[in-house]
Amino acid sequence: MATQDRLIETTQELLWERGYVGTSPKAIQQRAGVGQGSMYHHFEGKSDLAAAALRRSAEQMRAVAEADLAGPGTAYERVAAYLGRERDALRGCRIGRMAQDPDVVADPRLRAPVEETFDWLRGRLAAVIAEGQANGELRSGAEPADLAAAVVAVVQGGYVLARAADSAEPFERAARGALALFAAHRRD
Repeated sequence: MATQDRLIETTQELLWERGYVGTSPKAIQQRAGVGQGSMYHHFEGKSDLAAAALRRSAEQMRAVAEADLAGPGTAYERVAAYLGRERDALRGCRIGRMAQDPDVVADPRLRAPVEETFDWLRGRLAAVIAEGQANGELRSGAEPADLAAAVVAVVQGGYVLARAADSAEPFERAARGALALFAAHRRD
Protein backbone atom coordinates (compact mmCIF):
# COMPACT_ATOMS: atom_id res chain seq x y z
CA MET A 1 0.00 0.00 0.00
CA ALA A 2 1.28 3.45 -0.87
CA THR A 3 2.44 5.65 2.00
CA GLN A 4 -0.24 8.26 1.33
CA ASP A 5 -3.02 5.65 1.47
CA ARG A 6 -1.55 4.10 4.62
CA LEU A 7 -1.54 7.52 6.28
CA ILE A 8 -5.16 8.18 5.27
CA GLU A 9 -6.39 4.76 6.43
CA THR A 10 -4.52 5.07 9.71
CA THR A 11 -5.99 8.51 10.30
CA GLN A 12 -9.48 7.21 9.50
CA GLU A 13 -9.11 4.56 12.19
CA LEU A 14 -7.60 6.91 14.76
CA LEU A 15 -10.26 9.57 14.21
CA TRP A 16 -12.92 6.91 14.69
CA GLU A 17 -11.26 5.62 17.85
CA ARG A 18 -9.97 8.82 19.46
CA GLY A 19 -11.50 11.85 17.74
CA TYR A 20 -9.56 14.74 16.28
CA VAL A 21 -7.84 16.03 19.42
CA GLY A 22 -6.83 12.51 20.49
CA THR A 23 -5.24 11.82 17.13
CA SER A 24 -1.73 13.18 17.20
CA PRO A 25 0.64 13.29 14.23
CA LYS A 26 2.99 11.06 16.21
CA ALA A 27 0.27 8.44 16.76
CA ILE A 28 -0.56 8.51 13.04
CA GLN A 29 3.09 8.09 12.08
CA GLN A 30 3.64 5.26 14.56
CA ARG A 31 0.57 3.28 13.57
CA ALA A 32 1.17 3.84 9.85
CA GLY A 33 4.84 2.94 10.23
CA VAL A 34 6.09 6.10 8.51
CA GLY A 35 8.38 8.90 9.51
CA GLN A 36 7.56 12.54 10.00
CA GLY A 37 9.13 13.43 6.65
CA SER A 38 6.87 11.01 4.79
CA MET A 39 3.76 12.43 6.43
CA TYR A 40 4.67 16.02 5.66
CA HIS A 41 5.71 15.10 2.14
CA HIS A 42 2.11 14.08 1.40
CA PHE A 43 0.15 16.41 3.70
CA GLU A 44 0.65 19.95 4.97
CA GLY A 45 -0.24 18.94 8.52
CA LYS A 46 -2.68 17.12 10.74
CA SER A 47 -5.75 19.03 9.55
CA ASP A 48 -4.88 18.39 5.89
CA LEU A 49 -4.50 14.66 6.57
CA ALA A 50 -7.66 14.60 8.71
CA ALA A 51 -9.62 16.29 5.90
CA ALA A 52 -8.43 13.61 3.45
CA ALA A 53 -9.34 10.87 5.92
CA LEU A 54 -12.81 12.33 6.52
CA ARG A 55 -13.43 12.62 2.78
CA ARG A 56 -12.46 8.97 2.33
CA SER A 57 -14.65 7.86 5.24
CA ALA A 58 -17.53 9.84 3.74
CA GLU A 59 -17.02 8.24 0.31
CA GLN A 60 -16.93 4.77 1.87
CA MET A 61 -20.06 5.40 3.93
CA ARG A 62 -21.93 6.66 0.86
CA ALA A 63 -20.86 3.61 -1.16
CA VAL A 64 -22.09 1.18 1.49
CA ALA A 65 -25.41 3.01 1.90
CA GLU A 66 -25.86 3.26 -1.86
CA ALA A 67 -25.40 -0.50 -2.20
CA ASP A 68 -28.38 -0.99 0.13
CA LEU A 69 -30.53 1.79 -1.29
CA ALA A 70 -29.90 1.02 -4.97
CA GLY A 71 -30.25 -2.72 -4.53
CA PRO A 72 -33.12 -4.84 -5.77
CA GLY A 73 -36.54 -4.76 -4.20
CA THR A 74 -39.23 -2.38 -3.18
CA ALA A 75 -38.58 0.93 -1.48
CA TYR A 76 -39.49 -0.65 1.83
CA GLU A 77 -37.08 -3.55 1.24
CA ARG A 78 -34.24 -1.18 0.35
CA VAL A 79 -34.79 0.96 3.45
CA ALA A 80 -35.00 -2.28 5.46
CA ALA A 81 -31.68 -3.38 3.95
CA TYR A 82 -30.13 -0.07 5.00
CA LEU A 83 -31.52 -0.31 8.55
CA GLY A 84 -30.75 -4.01 8.92
CA ARG A 85 -27.26 -4.09 7.48
CA GLU A 86 -24.59 -5.50 9.74
CA ARG A 87 -22.84 -2.75 11.67
CA ASP A 88 -20.43 -2.49 14.57
CA ALA A 89 -22.89 -0.59 16.75
CA LEU A 90 -20.45 -0.20 19.62
CA ARG A 91 -17.89 1.58 17.47
CA GLY A 92 -20.53 3.90 16.10
CA CYS A 93 -20.57 5.66 12.76
CA ARG A 94 -17.26 7.00 11.44
CA ILE A 95 -19.03 10.11 10.19
CA GLY A 96 -21.58 10.51 12.97
CA ARG A 97 -18.87 10.40 15.62
CA MET A 98 -17.14 13.30 13.89
CA ALA A 99 -20.34 15.37 14.15
CA GLN A 100 -19.90 15.12 17.93
CA ASP A 101 -16.28 16.26 17.85
CA PRO A 102 -16.14 20.00 18.67
CA ASP A 103 -12.86 20.49 16.80
CA VAL A 104 -14.28 18.94 13.64
CA VAL A 105 -17.51 20.92 13.87
CA ALA A 106 -15.61 24.17 14.44
CA ASP A 107 -13.49 23.75 11.30
CA PRO A 108 -15.50 24.24 8.07
CA ARG A 109 -13.00 22.16 6.07
CA LEU A 110 -13.28 19.20 8.44
CA ARG A 111 -17.03 19.60 8.97
CA ALA A 112 -17.82 19.70 5.22
CA PRO A 113 -17.52 15.92 4.53
CA VAL A 114 -19.67 15.22 7.59
CA GLU A 115 -22.37 17.68 6.61
CA GLU A 116 -22.30 16.66 2.94
CA THR A 117 -22.58 12.97 3.81
CA PHE A 118 -25.64 13.44 5.99
CA ASP A 119 -27.22 15.73 3.38
CA TRP A 120 -26.59 13.07 0.74
CA LEU A 121 -27.94 10.27 2.93
CA ARG A 122 -31.14 12.12 3.79
CA GLY A 123 -31.61 13.02 0.13
CA ARG A 124 -30.98 9.47 -1.05
CA LEU A 125 -33.39 7.99 1.48
CA ALA A 126 -36.00 10.63 0.60
CA ALA A 127 -35.68 9.69 -3.09
CA VAL A 128 -36.27 6.00 -2.31
CA ILE A 129 -39.27 6.87 -0.14
CA ALA A 130 -40.68 9.24 -2.80
CA GLU A 131 -40.28 6.48 -5.38
CA GLY A 132 -42.26 4.12 -3.13
CA GLN A 133 -44.98 6.74 -2.75
CA ALA A 134 -45.09 7.44 -6.50
CA ASN A 135 -45.47 3.79 -7.41
CA GLY A 136 -48.19 3.26 -4.78
CA GLU A 137 -46.16 0.99 -2.53
CA LEU A 138 -46.05 3.54 0.29
CA ARG A 139 -48.83 5.82 1.45
CA SER A 140 -48.45 9.42 0.51
CA GLY A 141 -49.01 12.14 3.05
CA ALA A 142 -45.77 11.92 5.00
CA GLU A 143 -43.07 14.11 3.54
CA PRO A 144 -40.25 11.86 2.19
CA ALA A 145 -37.60 14.27 3.54
CA ASP A 146 -39.12 14.04 7.03
CA LEU A 147 -39.20 10.24 6.96
CA ALA A 148 -35.61 10.17 5.67
CA ALA A 149 -34.45 12.48 8.45
CA ALA A 150 -36.14 10.22 11.00
CA VAL A 151 -34.40 7.13 9.61
CA VAL A 152 -30.99 8.83 9.79
CA ALA A 153 -31.72 10.08 13.31
CA VAL A 154 -32.70 6.58 14.45
CA VAL A 155 -29.48 5.07 13.10
CA GLN A 156 -27.27 7.76 14.62
CA GLY A 157 -29.18 7.73 17.90
CA GLY A 158 -29.03 3.95 17.93
CA TYR A 159 -25.25 4.13 17.86
CA VAL A 160 -25.28 6.49 20.85
CA LEU A 161 -27.63 4.20 22.80
CA ALA A 162 -25.50 1.14 21.99
CA ARG A 163 -22.30 2.85 23.14
CA ALA A 164 -23.96 4.07 26.34
CA ALA A 165 -25.16 0.54 27.15
CA ASP A 166 -22.00 -1.18 25.87
CA SER A 167 -24.32 -3.45 23.93
CA ALA A 168 -25.52 -3.62 20.33
CA GLU A 169 -29.03 -4.46 21.55
CA PRO A 170 -30.30 -0.86 21.86
CA PHE A 171 -29.17 -0.15 18.28
CA GLU A 172 -30.92 -3.27 17.01
CA ARG A 173 -34.12 -2.33 18.86
CA ALA A 174 -34.04 1.20 17.44
CA ALA A 175 -33.58 -0.14 13.90
CA ARG A 176 -36.43 -2.64 14.34
CA GLY A 177 -38.64 0.09 15.78
CA ALA A 178 -37.91 2.42 12.88
CA LEU A 179 -38.70 -0.35 10.44
CA ALA A 180 -41.99 -1.07 12.20
CA LEU A 181 -42.92 2.63 12.02
CA PHE A 182 -41.91 2.70 8.37
CA ALA A 183 -43.99 -0.42 7.69
CA ALA A 184 -47.06 1.51 8.83
CA HIS A 185 -46.68 3.60 5.65
CA ARG A 186 -46.89 0.53 3.39
CA ARG A 187 -49.97 -0.14 1.36
CA ASP A 188 -51.29 -3.66 1.71
